Amino acid sequence: MASSTAILNVPTSVGAIKGLDCQSYVGLRPLVVSVRSFDSVAIKSKTSRRFVVRASETHSGPFKKLGLSDAECEAAVVSGNVPEAPPVPPKPAAPAGTPVVSTLPINRRPRRNRKSPAFRAAFQETTLSPANFVYPLFIHEGEEDTPIGAMPGCYRLGWRHGLVEEVSKARDVGVNSIVLFPKVPDGLKTPTGDEAYNENGLVQRSIRLLKDKFPDLVIYTDVALDPYSSDGHDGIVREDGVILNDETVHQLCKQAVAQARAGADVVSPSDMMDGRVGAIRSALDAEGFHHVSIMSYTAKYASSFYGPFREALDSNPRFGDKKTYQMNPANYREALVETREDEAEGADILLVSGEYAMIKAGGVLKMIDEEKVMLESLMCLRRAGADIILTYFALQAAKSLCGEK
Repeated sequence: MASSTAILNVPTSVGAIKGLDCQSYVGLRPLVVSVRSFDSVAIKSKTSRRFVVRASETHSGPFKKLGLSDAECEAAVVSGNVPEAPPVPPKPAAPAGTPVVSTLPINRRPRRNRKSPAFRAAFQETTLSPANFVYPLFIHEGEEDTPIGAMPGCYRLGWRHGLVEEVSKARDVGVNSIVLFPKVPDGLKTPTGDEAYNENGLVQRSIRLLKDKFPDLVIYTDVALDPYSSDGHDGIVREDGVILNDETVHQLCKQAVAQARAGADVVSPSDMMDGRVGAIRSALDAEGFHHVSIMSYTAKYASSFYGPFREALDSNPRFGDKKTYQMNPANYREALVETREDEAEGADILLVSGEYAMIKAGGVLKMIDEEKVMLESLMCLRRAGADIILTYFALQAAKSLCGEK
């Protein structure tokens, strides 16, 4: 294939034009051509030389400009002395044996907008950014960071040191929203979960510490009694095993107010008690926390997928299950009812679930490409309409999006 060629018209009788070394410029070779007179530029009829610069040849730095005026360049083109451009590339050949067929009579070919990375990027409908992520962080009273067996890559962070360091790492790659989940000492757990609204409890202390260090950090909190309950349930348990609804909501309101007072930006009820969103909104407003948002875990199923999470918090029920207050995984109309109710009661954000542990396990077993599946699963949540994604992948995905390894 011929090399691409650019034509520079310069006289050869001078050593340089505006810094262009016409005698020794690498990649220049003389061609003898005749020059005609232009209407706007008078040139003596004589033999001149044209220099051809081949793009494939080595030269130092970019091509130098010739110093011609716009009028001179236009006059050259009008006179027929058009600069040479690279040739049109030949049509790529199909492999041997490809059938010869008539072109399909179709007007719309969606593949046209997928033909190159630039095209695909230009027409991408959904984007994924670290700003979309809320990073869940597990905290405990200890000073060391303890790995969580069922959730690879996740730790119970020491609230004084590990928590601050992890938040700093997240902020470095654009993740500035976190949600806190506490592992509460068994000695502080009670049937009514009073530790949940202790003004100096683990979550409240951690909020104050983080807001002192990172004033613009967006802090979400979990509002539920199971981390604080000696029964491991999200609500107060009657002696016959029934979960009390309204009495639990009373406790949740106190918990939400205590978190807001410590500096939480968003409180997130995940208990699935009836009426709790409206009651929490009223309690926050009564205490002057009109600016604090409510993110409701609006359609929480009694799902086996929560196993790793409950191990992280040491909050498995001591008896029974959560099916009398969390939803049946078979129901979707019920989810819509819950969603409408929470929105009507004043929820600012509605939360649903994704997946983490299985993707990690599949990656470890080399059954999937963990990074690609991670990013695709997060993109799917955005494509489905999610504005923000609460994900344990937040730091890992943000690093990937930022090009870090």
